[in-house]
Amino acid sequence: MQKKETGIFSGSFNPLHAGHLILANYLCEYTSLDEVWFVVTPHNPLKKAGMLLDDTLRLEMVRLALEDYDRMIVSDVEFHMPRPSYTIDTLTRLSGAHPDRNFTLIIGGDNWARFDQWKEYQQLMKRYSILVYPRMGEEVVIPPQQRETIQLVHAPVVEISSTFIRSGIRAGKDLRAFLPAKVYDLIKKKGLYL
Repeated sequence: MQKKETGIFSGSFNPLHAGHLILANYLCEYTSLDEVWFVVTPHNPLKKAGMLLDDTLRLEMVRLALEDYDRMIVSDVEFHMPRPSYTIDTLTRLSGAHPDRNFTLIIGGDNWARFDQWKEYQQLMKRYSILVYPRMGEEVVIPPQQRETIQLVHAPVVEISSTFIRSGIRAGKDLRAFLPAKVYDLIKKKGLYL
């Protein structure tokens, strides 16, 4: 039986926004991926914990956002792992739990630029394929010897950030076009990010 090609898109998703969905949609339709799993990260070791909304609320937002998409799945695998979560540990756990899948790591050009700071980054490159999506102002250079397993995908560059969303909400802006409708409704209902 052929293994399912599964992309792993990790993030704090604080909150998940239209840019995340556009990228995942593109990857499902224009690459060899069968699915994209959104791995909600309790705390990214390279980020400050300060403005991070409660883990379960962020997970709920992602669940709501993906309800209508068959090929986009939410994963809380890192909620059941030691913290902070490292990508190599997450992918090792997922590979063990799902031998029927090939996992591919999805990262932005900004993360690719500092990939050598990641825990066991050489093991990651050896054991998993990596799809790098473009970010504004980041030139992505993939050495020729790595191009078989590491690829730049020419996804549309959508410059929406969760930081922009949070500060806009705090400033009283109507940002419903930037967020999935169910996520926007939850944020309004619970008064999040104010």
